[in-house]
Amino acid sequence: MSAGTAPAFNEVIHSPVRLRICGVLRRGAELEFALLRDTLGLTDANLSKNLRVLADAGFVTVRKESSPARTDARRLTWVTLTPDGRRAVEAHLAALAQIAEG
Repeated sequence: MSAGTAPAFNEVIHSPVRLRICGVLRRGAELEFALLRDTLGLTDANLSKNLRVLADAGFVTVRKESSPARTDARRLTWVTLTPDGRRAVEAHLAALAQIAEG
């Protein structure tokens, strides 16, 4: 958590799966869909659904690109937190810490 972040509970982020997604993406790197899926132990459908909710809220960016290593038309999907998403995650974590402290 960033020092000085104002606590703000966020219902979108609070879902256990979405909180875990944001926790992994919070480290700053853009991650490939399959790596994120495997890291979190989710199905493609579950990850896709939750990424859609986060994207609709403006918290993640999802981009697709061709892979030079592939011979078929499938593309790689990359996911990253937006600046608004990063602020929302930090504020949500600050709110959780505040709740835990009583």
